[in-house]
Amino acid sequence: MRAVICRELTGIGGLTLEQDWPEPTPAAGEVLLDVKAAALNFPDLLTIKGLYQDRPPLPFVVGTELSGIVSAVGQGVSHLRVGDRVVAACGRAIAEKVAARAGLVLPAPAGLSFESAAGICVTYFTTMHALKQRARLAAGETLLVLGAAGGVGTTAVELGRQMGATVIAAASSDEKLELARSLGAEHVVNYTTEDLRQRIKEITNGRGVDVVYDPVGGDLAEPALRSMAWGGRYLVIGFAAGSIPSVPLNLPLLKGCSIVGVFWGSFSQREPEVQRQNVEELWALFETGKLSPVVGEVHPMDDYAKAFESLQARRARGKVVIRV
Repeated sequence: MRAVICRELTGIGGLTLEQDWPEPTPAAGEVLLDVKAAALNFPDLLTIKGLYQDRPPLPFVVGTELSGIVSAVGQGVSHLRVGDRVVAACGRAIAEKVAARAGLVLPAPAGLSFESAAGICVTYFTTMHALKQRARLAAGETLLVLGAAGGVGTTAVELGRQMGATVIAAASSDEKLELARSLGAEHVVNYTTEDLRQRIKEITNGRGVDVVYDPVGGDLAEPALRSMAWGGRYLVIGFAAGSIPSVPLNLPLLKGCSIVGVFWGSFSQREPEVQRQNVEELWALFETGKLSPVVGEVHPMDDYAKAFESLQARRARGKVVIRV
């Protein structure tokens, strides 16, 4: 079968599209999936450079999440059947076939195309956990979303609005901010041309924001932290800017605010019942049309390098998807 393989931990240059990668078979407790589409995430870039906490042995199939159809069911699996349309954040995603643990495979929300469904697990699951369990975001609060046009950023704008927050979207271009507006952001900040901290003061009349959703890190972290309201929660999602910031710890002391880590992967393993409840709420929002995944780019499998390059250059609007 065809699969995108990482043979060297050198980034995009260490990837190859191989035509005769061994086809997997489902073991007990697994299902075999015919993959229709796979979505890229920032951790995929880190993994192919050997910089992520999960370090699979070389060589390995790249990618984290996918959509597809169940083509075979292993022993002991009862909740999935051949022919089911599904999504999964199971790893080894950019391949024509994937054997996945059945517990990681979910029925796809009704009404979503394979391309739209491929990227919903990592981003929406992360954001739901971040805003609901970690920030305890309440209606009427103010939410600042950094990187608001990216894969997780778009979901934070959408879910923040669904939870009744006033959303301030911050991004690096006016084009990206128009996307954030279309998703429900009430205020926007172009942090390439505007002073982030000053604009937050203006928008909030000097009060600051209750929650910061930060998948970017880098130089934006400190001005965002300085823009917190009393009792605010700063959500550490990731570091798309490429550097892990160091911030003065007197700031959370003076503001009475919290810096809160968000690691959905560990949460889903430690608190599976809470994760199940999050999924149920999300699926209801998808199926009633209240959430609509943003897919900015769809690439054929042959163009996997272009897909990764778009993510790496932070050109992506919403999700970057590879059609398998």
